Amino acid sequence: MTDSEYKAAAEAILFTMGTAVPLHTLAGALDISDEKMEGLLRDMQQEYQAPGRGIQLRRLDDSYQLSTKPQFFRQLVAVASQPKRYTLSQALLETLAIVAYKQPVTRLEIEKIRGVSSGHALNRLVEYGLIEEAGRLNAPGRPLLFGTTEEFLRAFGLSQTGDLPQVSAEEFEKMKQVAEAEADRQEEEQAQEKGGSEEAIHVEI
Repeated sequence: MTDSEYKAAAEAILFTMGTAVPLHTLAGALDISDEKMEGLLRDMQQEYQAPGRGIQLRRLDDSYQLSTKPQFFRQLVAVASQPKRYTLSQALLETLAIVAYKQPVTRLEIEKIRGVSSGHALNRLVEYGLIEEAGRLNAPGRPLLFGTTEEFLRAFGLSQTGDLPQVSAEEFEKMKQVAEAEADRQEEEQAQEKGGSEEAIHVEI
């Protein structure tokens, strides 16, 4: 087969699958080396960048997926169901950032950084498909480890977690302090609301 034929076969596989396909799987299907497959996919990515193309070839870690170019979102939703959108609160964003930068990470480690319970945030992020269970820590109780998913990479326009902006130890400590301050503020507000409710009850009696 020629390179053009290999590319056509890879395109057929990616189009039919719809989801991300590992590089090694594509190479195996075409009976070529991973190195040659990666070179062909790089060529395909450049070809799809042409102005007359409506799709793109995205790399997600060691997998590849065909997807619509972002600039055609409005036209796409005119004829299809609206793609999934996420409502990420500050708590969810904080939790997701910690998982992204510290993965694999346990719930306890996340809560130590945030200073508040993070079970609800973790459950919601798992429901959104942005994080997933990534095994268990070899420690007493075998706590679950969490890591990001391919959906996380797609949602934030990343090819791999290594593309995340670099955050220094000092910057991460600042993030931790902000999260702790926010947790203290929320606890204070809750205490004030509780006190106000008790006072109101007392007045009514």
